[in-house]
Amino acid sequence: MKRSFLVFSLLCLACALFAQYDYSHIEFKDKVYVDGIESVTFRSGNYLLSDPVMTLGGEPLTITFDDLEEESRYLKFTIIHCTHDWQLSDMNPIEYIDGFTEDIIDKYNYSFNTIVHYMQYEATFPNENIAPSKSGNYILFVYDDTPENPILTRRFMVIENDQVGITGDVHASSEVADRFTKQEVDFSVNSGHYIIRNPVMTLHATIKQNGRWDNAIYGLTYRSSSPGEFNFDYDDGRNTFQGGAEFRTFDIRTLRSNGDRIIGINFDHRRNNAYVLQDDARPFGAYESRSTMNGGCIYRNIDIPNPYSEDYVYTHFTLKSTFPFTDGDVYVFGQLTDWQIKPEAKLVYNEQYKFWETDFLIKQGVYNYQYVYVPYGTNTIDATYIEGTHYETNNMYTVFIYFREEGSSYDKLIGIKHFKP
Repeated sequence: MKRSFLVFSLLCLACALFAQYDYSHIEFKDKVYVDGIESVTFRSGNYLLSDPVMTLGGEPLTITFDDLEEESRYLKFTIIHCTHDWQLSDMNPIEYIDGFTEDIIDKYNYSFNTIVHYMQYEATFPNENIAPSKSGNYILFVYDDTPENPILTRRFMVIENDQVGITGDVHASSEVADRFTKQEVDFSVNSGHYIIRNPVMTLHATIKQNGRWDNAIYGLTYRSSSPGEFNFDYDDGRNTFQGGAEFRTFDIRTLRSNGDRIIGINFDHRRNNAYVLQDDARPFGAYESRSTMNGGCIYRNIDIPNPYSEDYVYTHFTLKSTFPFTDGDVYVFGQLTDWQIKPEAKLVYNEQYKFWETDFLIKQGVYNYQYVYVPYGTNTIDATYIEGTHYETNNMYTVFIYFREEGSSYDKLIGIKHFKP
């Protein structure tokens, strides 16, 4: 009995100490902190293009990533609870974690028959060591031995088993000036068994477009209500997004022949190279319909039936534009750049051939991508400057509903719904 009490006391002390840790050196978003970590996937089950969302106590999430440096690492992870707008919540880890406050990532495999060697790490949770006990937003924090050595952070969500009903649609903006360029996401929430007495303060919605969090709409409150139903139908633009354009695509699942929109493949200076068909800037073009993964990608090698056989390829992009980019930089963007602005994905002007170009290392697979513009001195990602914007674009919108019950210290996630135009 005394031994059990001692173990419990030490566990509580460890939780208290971990809660006091300073997280100011990491960001509560999807980010990689060291060189050589590539191709991060975070999913539920076998749904390769899904958001990392799990039901409380339900199907586990799996994260995988490649270490191209093949460093000797002692990888661990923990989970950090956040508010509805991705700030650190007030809870102690012992309040939202069942089990230990960290776990070891001890599953890894070496790449097979690849030019670029790597180790692929994998972790799945909840498991017998660690599990979230509350719903809401979380950060998965992976580090090397101690939290002072961050490797990566990833957002994920845990949703309540008892979920609200969400209905709605996506259509052209209600504002006349934006009718042909923007999309509006209107929806209603049926509160079901939840008693919501002060919805202005306790009920919030987030809207995400495709895989992007940088332009997500946070903290949206209801416009009107009737018994048990809250309406988020606005006509003042607060729930609108630029429609953008359909994503471009290419396929490098094979290095034996040219895949879709690949005009050349070679092996030179001990590296694989693939050349994507030249793109044209299209800010004022008509809407072009095409199948899309909404900016996503799927890693695969169809030449060798081995789960660790996907090689890394220097993939070359070229962009032709009839107008100069004088006040900002242009980047390749999408899940292939982790939905981030990456230095290696920045295009530079080729004076000889009069086009913009870049090349960087990505894993074999099939990809969506766009060209985005970032004005100098800002972090603002403009996906319309080069691609144009249309109300017809087949974007995927995800609505998240959060509720903080009376007397509670955290935001429950009580509903998720996907919408397309």
